[in-house]
Amino acid sequence: MSDRQVIQHETHAQHTPRGLSGGVLLAMQWTVGTILAFLIGSWLVWWELNLQRQFAEDEIRAACQRVMPETVERCVDTVIIQRGGARR
Repeated sequence: MSDRQVIQHETHAQHTPRGLSGGVLLAMQWTVGTILAFLIGSWLVWWELNLQRQFAEDEIRAACQRVMPETVERCVDTVIIQRGGARR
């Protein structure tokens, strides 16, 4: 006979509470991910609109500087008001 012995590893299921179940954890991860995506997207939209407004104001200011160099601020204010935008 052989000196070998077969050892079987038994795994005992432990019923200790580990917190949230898999389904609840997945739902929480999806919720947090969705909220983060919404917040980041909202910030990117705000940033894009702010940049677009700044570029438009810079273009208006450059045009006013070329046309009316002595009254640039008045020209910029007038053009922005005529376009329907609020001043700063």
